[in-house]
Amino acid sequence: MAKSLSHYDPKGRIRMVDISAKPDTVRQAIAEAYVRMSAKTLREVRHNPKGDPLEIARIAGIAAAKKTAELIPLCHTLLLSHADVKTQMNSTGVHITSVVRSMGPTGVEMEALTAASVAALTIYDMCKALDHGIEITDLRLVEKTGGKSGTYRRKQKAVSRRQWAESRGGH
Repeated sequence: MAKSLSHYDPKGRIRMVDISAKPDTVRQAIAEAYVRMSAKTLREVRHNPKGDPLEIARIAGIAAAKKTAELIPLCHTLLLSHADVKTQMNSTGVHITSVVRSMGPTGVEMEALTAASVAALTIYDMCKALDHGIEITDLRLVEKTGGKSGTYRRKQKAVSRRQWAESRGGH
């Protein structure tokens, strides 16, 4: 059977997917984003008079995961069992990772992506006075588990040891 876009009915009209017959399973999704900024801005990140941008971004991302259905018109309102956002500074910016879990009939990919994107936007908002050239890049789903379609894991590109270390905050 060929895959199709689930938010369209057979006549091509937009619809919210009916998940009432789907069984509850443990669902998890991991997403990431990257906030690229100048070395000067990075040095100032932790000295922001508005507060610690990384911690505020973490809390904003968690809150956003819980409000995804209010932001994305056809998303279902989900009872999340876990949502977390981690931030890691390196030599060129901040790597953001979100993890969201639920026990339910539909996945949490949109919640994880929303968490990562709002965390990135929060960092931009808190640092824009220093540098309007900050870039938000690489928003993507890294992994999802559970449900009928099973597990998805993004294939990682080969990276140098230096790139790998920098992406994890090392030197």
